Amino acid sequence: MTARIPFLSLSSDDDSDVTAAIARVVASGWFVLGPELEAFEREFAAASGAAYAIGVGNGTDAIALILRALGVGRGDEVITTAVSAAYTALAIVMAGATPVFADVDPVRLTIDPNDAAALIGPRTRALLPVHLYGQPADMSALTALAARHHVAIVEDCCQAHLATAGGQAVGTFGIAAAFSFYPTKNLGALGDGGAVLTGNRELASRIARLRNGGQTDRYHHAELGVNSRLDELQAAVLRARLAKLPAATAARRALARRYREALATDGVAVPPELDAGHVYHLFPVLCRDRTALQSRLAADGIETLIHYPIPLPRQPAFAAFRRAPCPHAADVCERVLSLPLHPRMTPSDVARVAGAVNGAFTI
Repeated sequence: MTARIPFLSLSSDDDSDVTAAIARVVASGWFVLGPELEAFEREFAAASGAAYAIGVGNGTDAIALILRALGVGRGDEVITTAVSAAYTALAIVMAGATPVFADVDPVRLTIDPNDAAALIGPRTRALLPVHLYGQPADMSALTALAARHHVAIVEDCCQAHLATAGGQAVGTFGIAAAFSFYPTKNLGALGDGGAVLTGNRELASRIARLRNGGQTDRYHHAELGVNSRLDELQAAVLRARLAKLPAATAARRALARRYREALATDGVAVPPELDAGHVYHLFPVLCRDRTALQSRLAADGIETLIHYPIPLPRQPAFAAFRRAPCPHAADVCERVLSLPLHPRMTPSDVARVAGAVNGAFTI
């Protein structure tokens, strides 16, 4: 019987390191806002090329807290991409602001700087690009756009740990950036987790205060904050895994190269690697007949997923907001299919998946 190829494997070769990290925290008796978090914040900031990291409850909170700390709220607009997980836009709403959806570049699949430029108005306070699937957005164009209109850049790096754009680390182009450590991410915890990166000391201090109820000292609340703290257990696990992230990223890139070499059919289009800093959180292809291909692969024991089937402007949750047409986003969402890609895959796994994709379109 042919072995099944799962879309993702959350098992890893770091079990002993993770177990030791958990045991260390349990033995310490300190579970929130302690030395493990402080150490992880220093280590993650250094690995990501930033001055400060602030651990928070999840990537959604990271975005919302950045916007709140910048004073973005009611009456303000934040321009973001029409193709992403809904949490990107939900974070904007959580901050009290209005999401404005720009179309995607049909090749890069990230926010189209030209469409974003057309949407900038007097209420625009920030651009929120998403480095989708691990592919960096066009940061050269976006930073020029933001400078021209004097708006902030807040990067959604939730799928782009250690990615670079033009040789510069993502998360360092704007005023701040959000990361997620959800278990499926390239750097994943054993539950929810997130972080803010910034080079601005004052902003880092305010976000650290906001994540902890707005406290300046115990029981002294200077402002209305939230309860969104990366706990000691998750911080310790992430410390153990951070050391292995460069090797895991290299493995993802090597597998992606094999996919690009092996996929040879006009039934799917493979989005090009437009920057060597791509970290391949996912490996999407655009299908001529997605339903048929997904069914064929499932019959062959190959699991695939769709990221994402509905453009954000078409989600019922965002029906109250302005809905500019995003034709490229609509096309991508109708055709995109994510093939399995994770560091535990082998070259033979990739060859089998690619062969099945090629065979599905052979007449």
